[in-house]
Amino acid sequence: MSTWRPPEGAPLPPPPTAAGWLRAGPRIVALAAVVFGGLVLMLVLRLAERPICGLRRPVTPWITVAVCKAALLILGLRLRVAGQPMRVRGALVCNHASWLDIFVLNATQPVYFVAKSEVARWPGIGWLARATGTVFIKRSGREAKLQKLIFEARLRANHRLLFFPEGTSTDGQRVLPFKSTLFAAFFEHGLRDILHVQPVSLRYSAPPGRDTRFHGWWGDMPLMPHLVAMAAAPRGGQVRLTFHTPARVADFSGRKALAAHCEAEVRAGVMAG
Repeated sequence: MSTWRPPEGAPLPPPPTAAGWLRAGPRIVALAAVVFGGLVLMLVLRLAERPICGLRRPVTPWITVAVCKAALLILGLRLRVAGQPMRVRGALVCNHASWLDIFVLNATQPVYFVAKSEVARWPGIGWLARATGTVFIKRSGREAKLQKLIFEARLRANHRLLFFPEGTSTDGQRVLPFKSTLFAAFFEHGLRDILHVQPVSLRYSAPPGRDTRFHGWWGDMPLMPHLVAMAAAPRGGQVRLTFHTPARVADFSGRKALAAHCEAEVRAGVMAG
């Protein structure tokens, strides 16, 4: 997993005005209260859910959905959805533009993200990711077999996994080539004939007067200044989430063919503007 850096560099958000700080302060406090309050509630309920349901989580993921919907309202980011989340068993694949993607994608249905192992060590975010059932993967090729087994176990438990095949975030204005490695798990015995993969396109629209890459978060951009910029804006802009037709795994010859199909669908949705 490499970090994407555009040749033109990253835009630096302008310092918030006095009015911007007046907006950002209450919004950040409210966001923290909703996120960590929801986390505490989820952990308490998980104490009863885990011994009864094991790997399955029939209740607590819906707390995450409610928290993410509230987070988008707090930030003033309007969510527009096209298409329908699939009802059949399988996984979702999506382009990756920002830390905001987690709130956007979780606001529509319970999903479990697949993230690089470094995320587990990030202050605050890593704790939240572990608590919500994120699957962590390592960059080392030596870990590929073990990771695939973990991936399969979660799929067999009917978890709706979601991963970003680009392997990194971008400015949200493009789609990078999809890496096909994780698609291999879908072709294992007993899974190929029952699973579908749904491509999802995510495209942000900046608030009036802002850089088109306003919501993008990539490379070495620090989190807190980006969060403050999002919270200080008079309007949060909007994000369009497009659920494409689910692809039946059995209809493809292998992981590369499936990855190429999903990439084409996601790119078409993003470039549609």
